[in-house]
Amino acid sequence: MFAYLLVLLAVLTRVLPHAGWWNFTAVGGALLYFGARRPLREMVFPLVALMATDYFLTVHSYHYAFVWGAYAMSWSWYAAMIVLGMILLRSRTTFLRVAAGVVLGPTSFYVLTNFAVWAGSGMYPHTMAGLETCMLAGIPFYRNDLASTAIVCALAFGVPVLLRRMNLVHVSEAYASK
Repeated sequence: MFAYLLVLLAVLTRVLPHAGWWNFTAVGGALLYFGARRPLREMVFPLVALMATDYFLTVHSYHYAFVWGAYAMSWSWYAAMIVLGMILLRSRTTFLRVAAGVVLGPTSFYVLTNFAVWAGSGMYPHTMAGLETCMLAGIPFYRNDLASTAIVCALAFGVPVLLRRMNLVHVSEAYASK
């Protein structure tokens, strides 16, 4: 159930106005957690929820025409993050594996989507200098995505571990005092 709540949080962090949050979104962390904790057959829920969010934001918030092909890279990345969570974190969840997911997720999104913008949008010249300019323009978003993914993963994966350890400490103290 918690995985579904994180997906809902991811949608809300994209839809609700949050200028003071420095573009914080729970998408990367929620997708990693969903892949780690839910079966692959349930992958359709977060994908549909985030696809609908993309549609809503494009049409109703930004007032642009919705072009399906413009989102292929993002939607593929959503699915890849769930699979990454499944591969990296389902069998064994360690600090190092979570940290790898935190770095791999936002980094792959940054590289793939900025390359797609450079290659397909016409916003940047199709030269190495144009690619460099496009990549540099995405750094503030990458930094914020990396930070928000780290925060969400630290809370989603770390808090249960801390609570279990604290409970074990209390149980062992209770046995020691008897």
